[in-house]
Amino acid sequence: MCRWLAYTGSPVLVEDLLYKPANSLVMQSLHSHLGAEPTNGDGFGVGWYDDHSPVPGLFRSTEPAWNDQNLRELSAHARARVVLAHIRASSGSAVQQTNCHPFRHGPWLWMHNGVLSDFHAYKRDLVLAVDPELFPLIAGSTDSEVLFYLALTFGLEQDPPAAVARAVGFVEAAAARKHVPFPVQMTVCTTDGQRLWAFRYSSEGRSRSLFHSTDVAVLREQYPDNPTLHELSDSARLVVSEPLGDLRGAWREVPESTCVRIEQGREELTPFAPVAAATA
Repeated sequence: MCRWLAYTGSPVLVEDLLYKPANSLVMQSLHSHLGAEPTNGDGFGVGWYDDHSPVPGLFRSTEPAWNDQNLRELSAHARARVVLAHIRASSGSAVQQTNCHPFRHGPWLWMHNGVLSDFHAYKRDLVLAVDPELFPLIAGSTDSEVLFYLALTFGLEQDPPAAVARAVGFVEAAAARKHVPFPVQMTVCTTDGQRLWAFRYSSEGRSRSLFHSTDVAVLREQYPDNPTLHELSDSARLVVSEPLGDLRGAWREVPESTCVRIEQGREELTPFAPVAAATA
């Protein structure tokens, strides 16, 4: 499907996240170990927040991440405190820039690994449920972007976990009416630049891989000679589709049906479950 990473902490060069780790996201675009496909070459995107504007920067391309010189140039100069990066393996929608993640609305970014199975069968029900003021802003043709705008419709800007739960519940109800048994497969990340949420969920309980980093201060004690760890602040946190390296103890798997919230270096994991459409 896809691979992604989310970083929050002290400002870092984007290339330090995308290129330098042993199993970097750019490396995963060619040789993913845990993805549904080993190659993720249907475009990429990077969203980042600095101190100049609450609206994140966004760079997306249909080029494979491993072959885009503009990405290499930009990432060597862009420094950011929050970064979302995504490499795409299309599940059927067109390879075009508007279909590349992350998606942006105001200060919010959103990216998704997974699929809404048989999306075409109930797509009309989903898009007609999007707030009329938001509907014209849907620029691409992916299930991921529609899920984003459903979450915005259901209150993402006020309460992200509740909004995502309602959006997923709405999708499952719409799919059930079309006799689609297991419609939702997702690891989703969203942020407003201050707080970050990641979700691991699938209708059949067999979700795509997702990991979160452990405490940087603890890792420094375990690996005092590792220079990378000394460049990160104690508040630095990462959520990734698959680990960026093989440091023992550096990564923990996010459990099934879980929401991860990160704010000011504090991390909280809570259960996640869809809210039934009738309740939504």
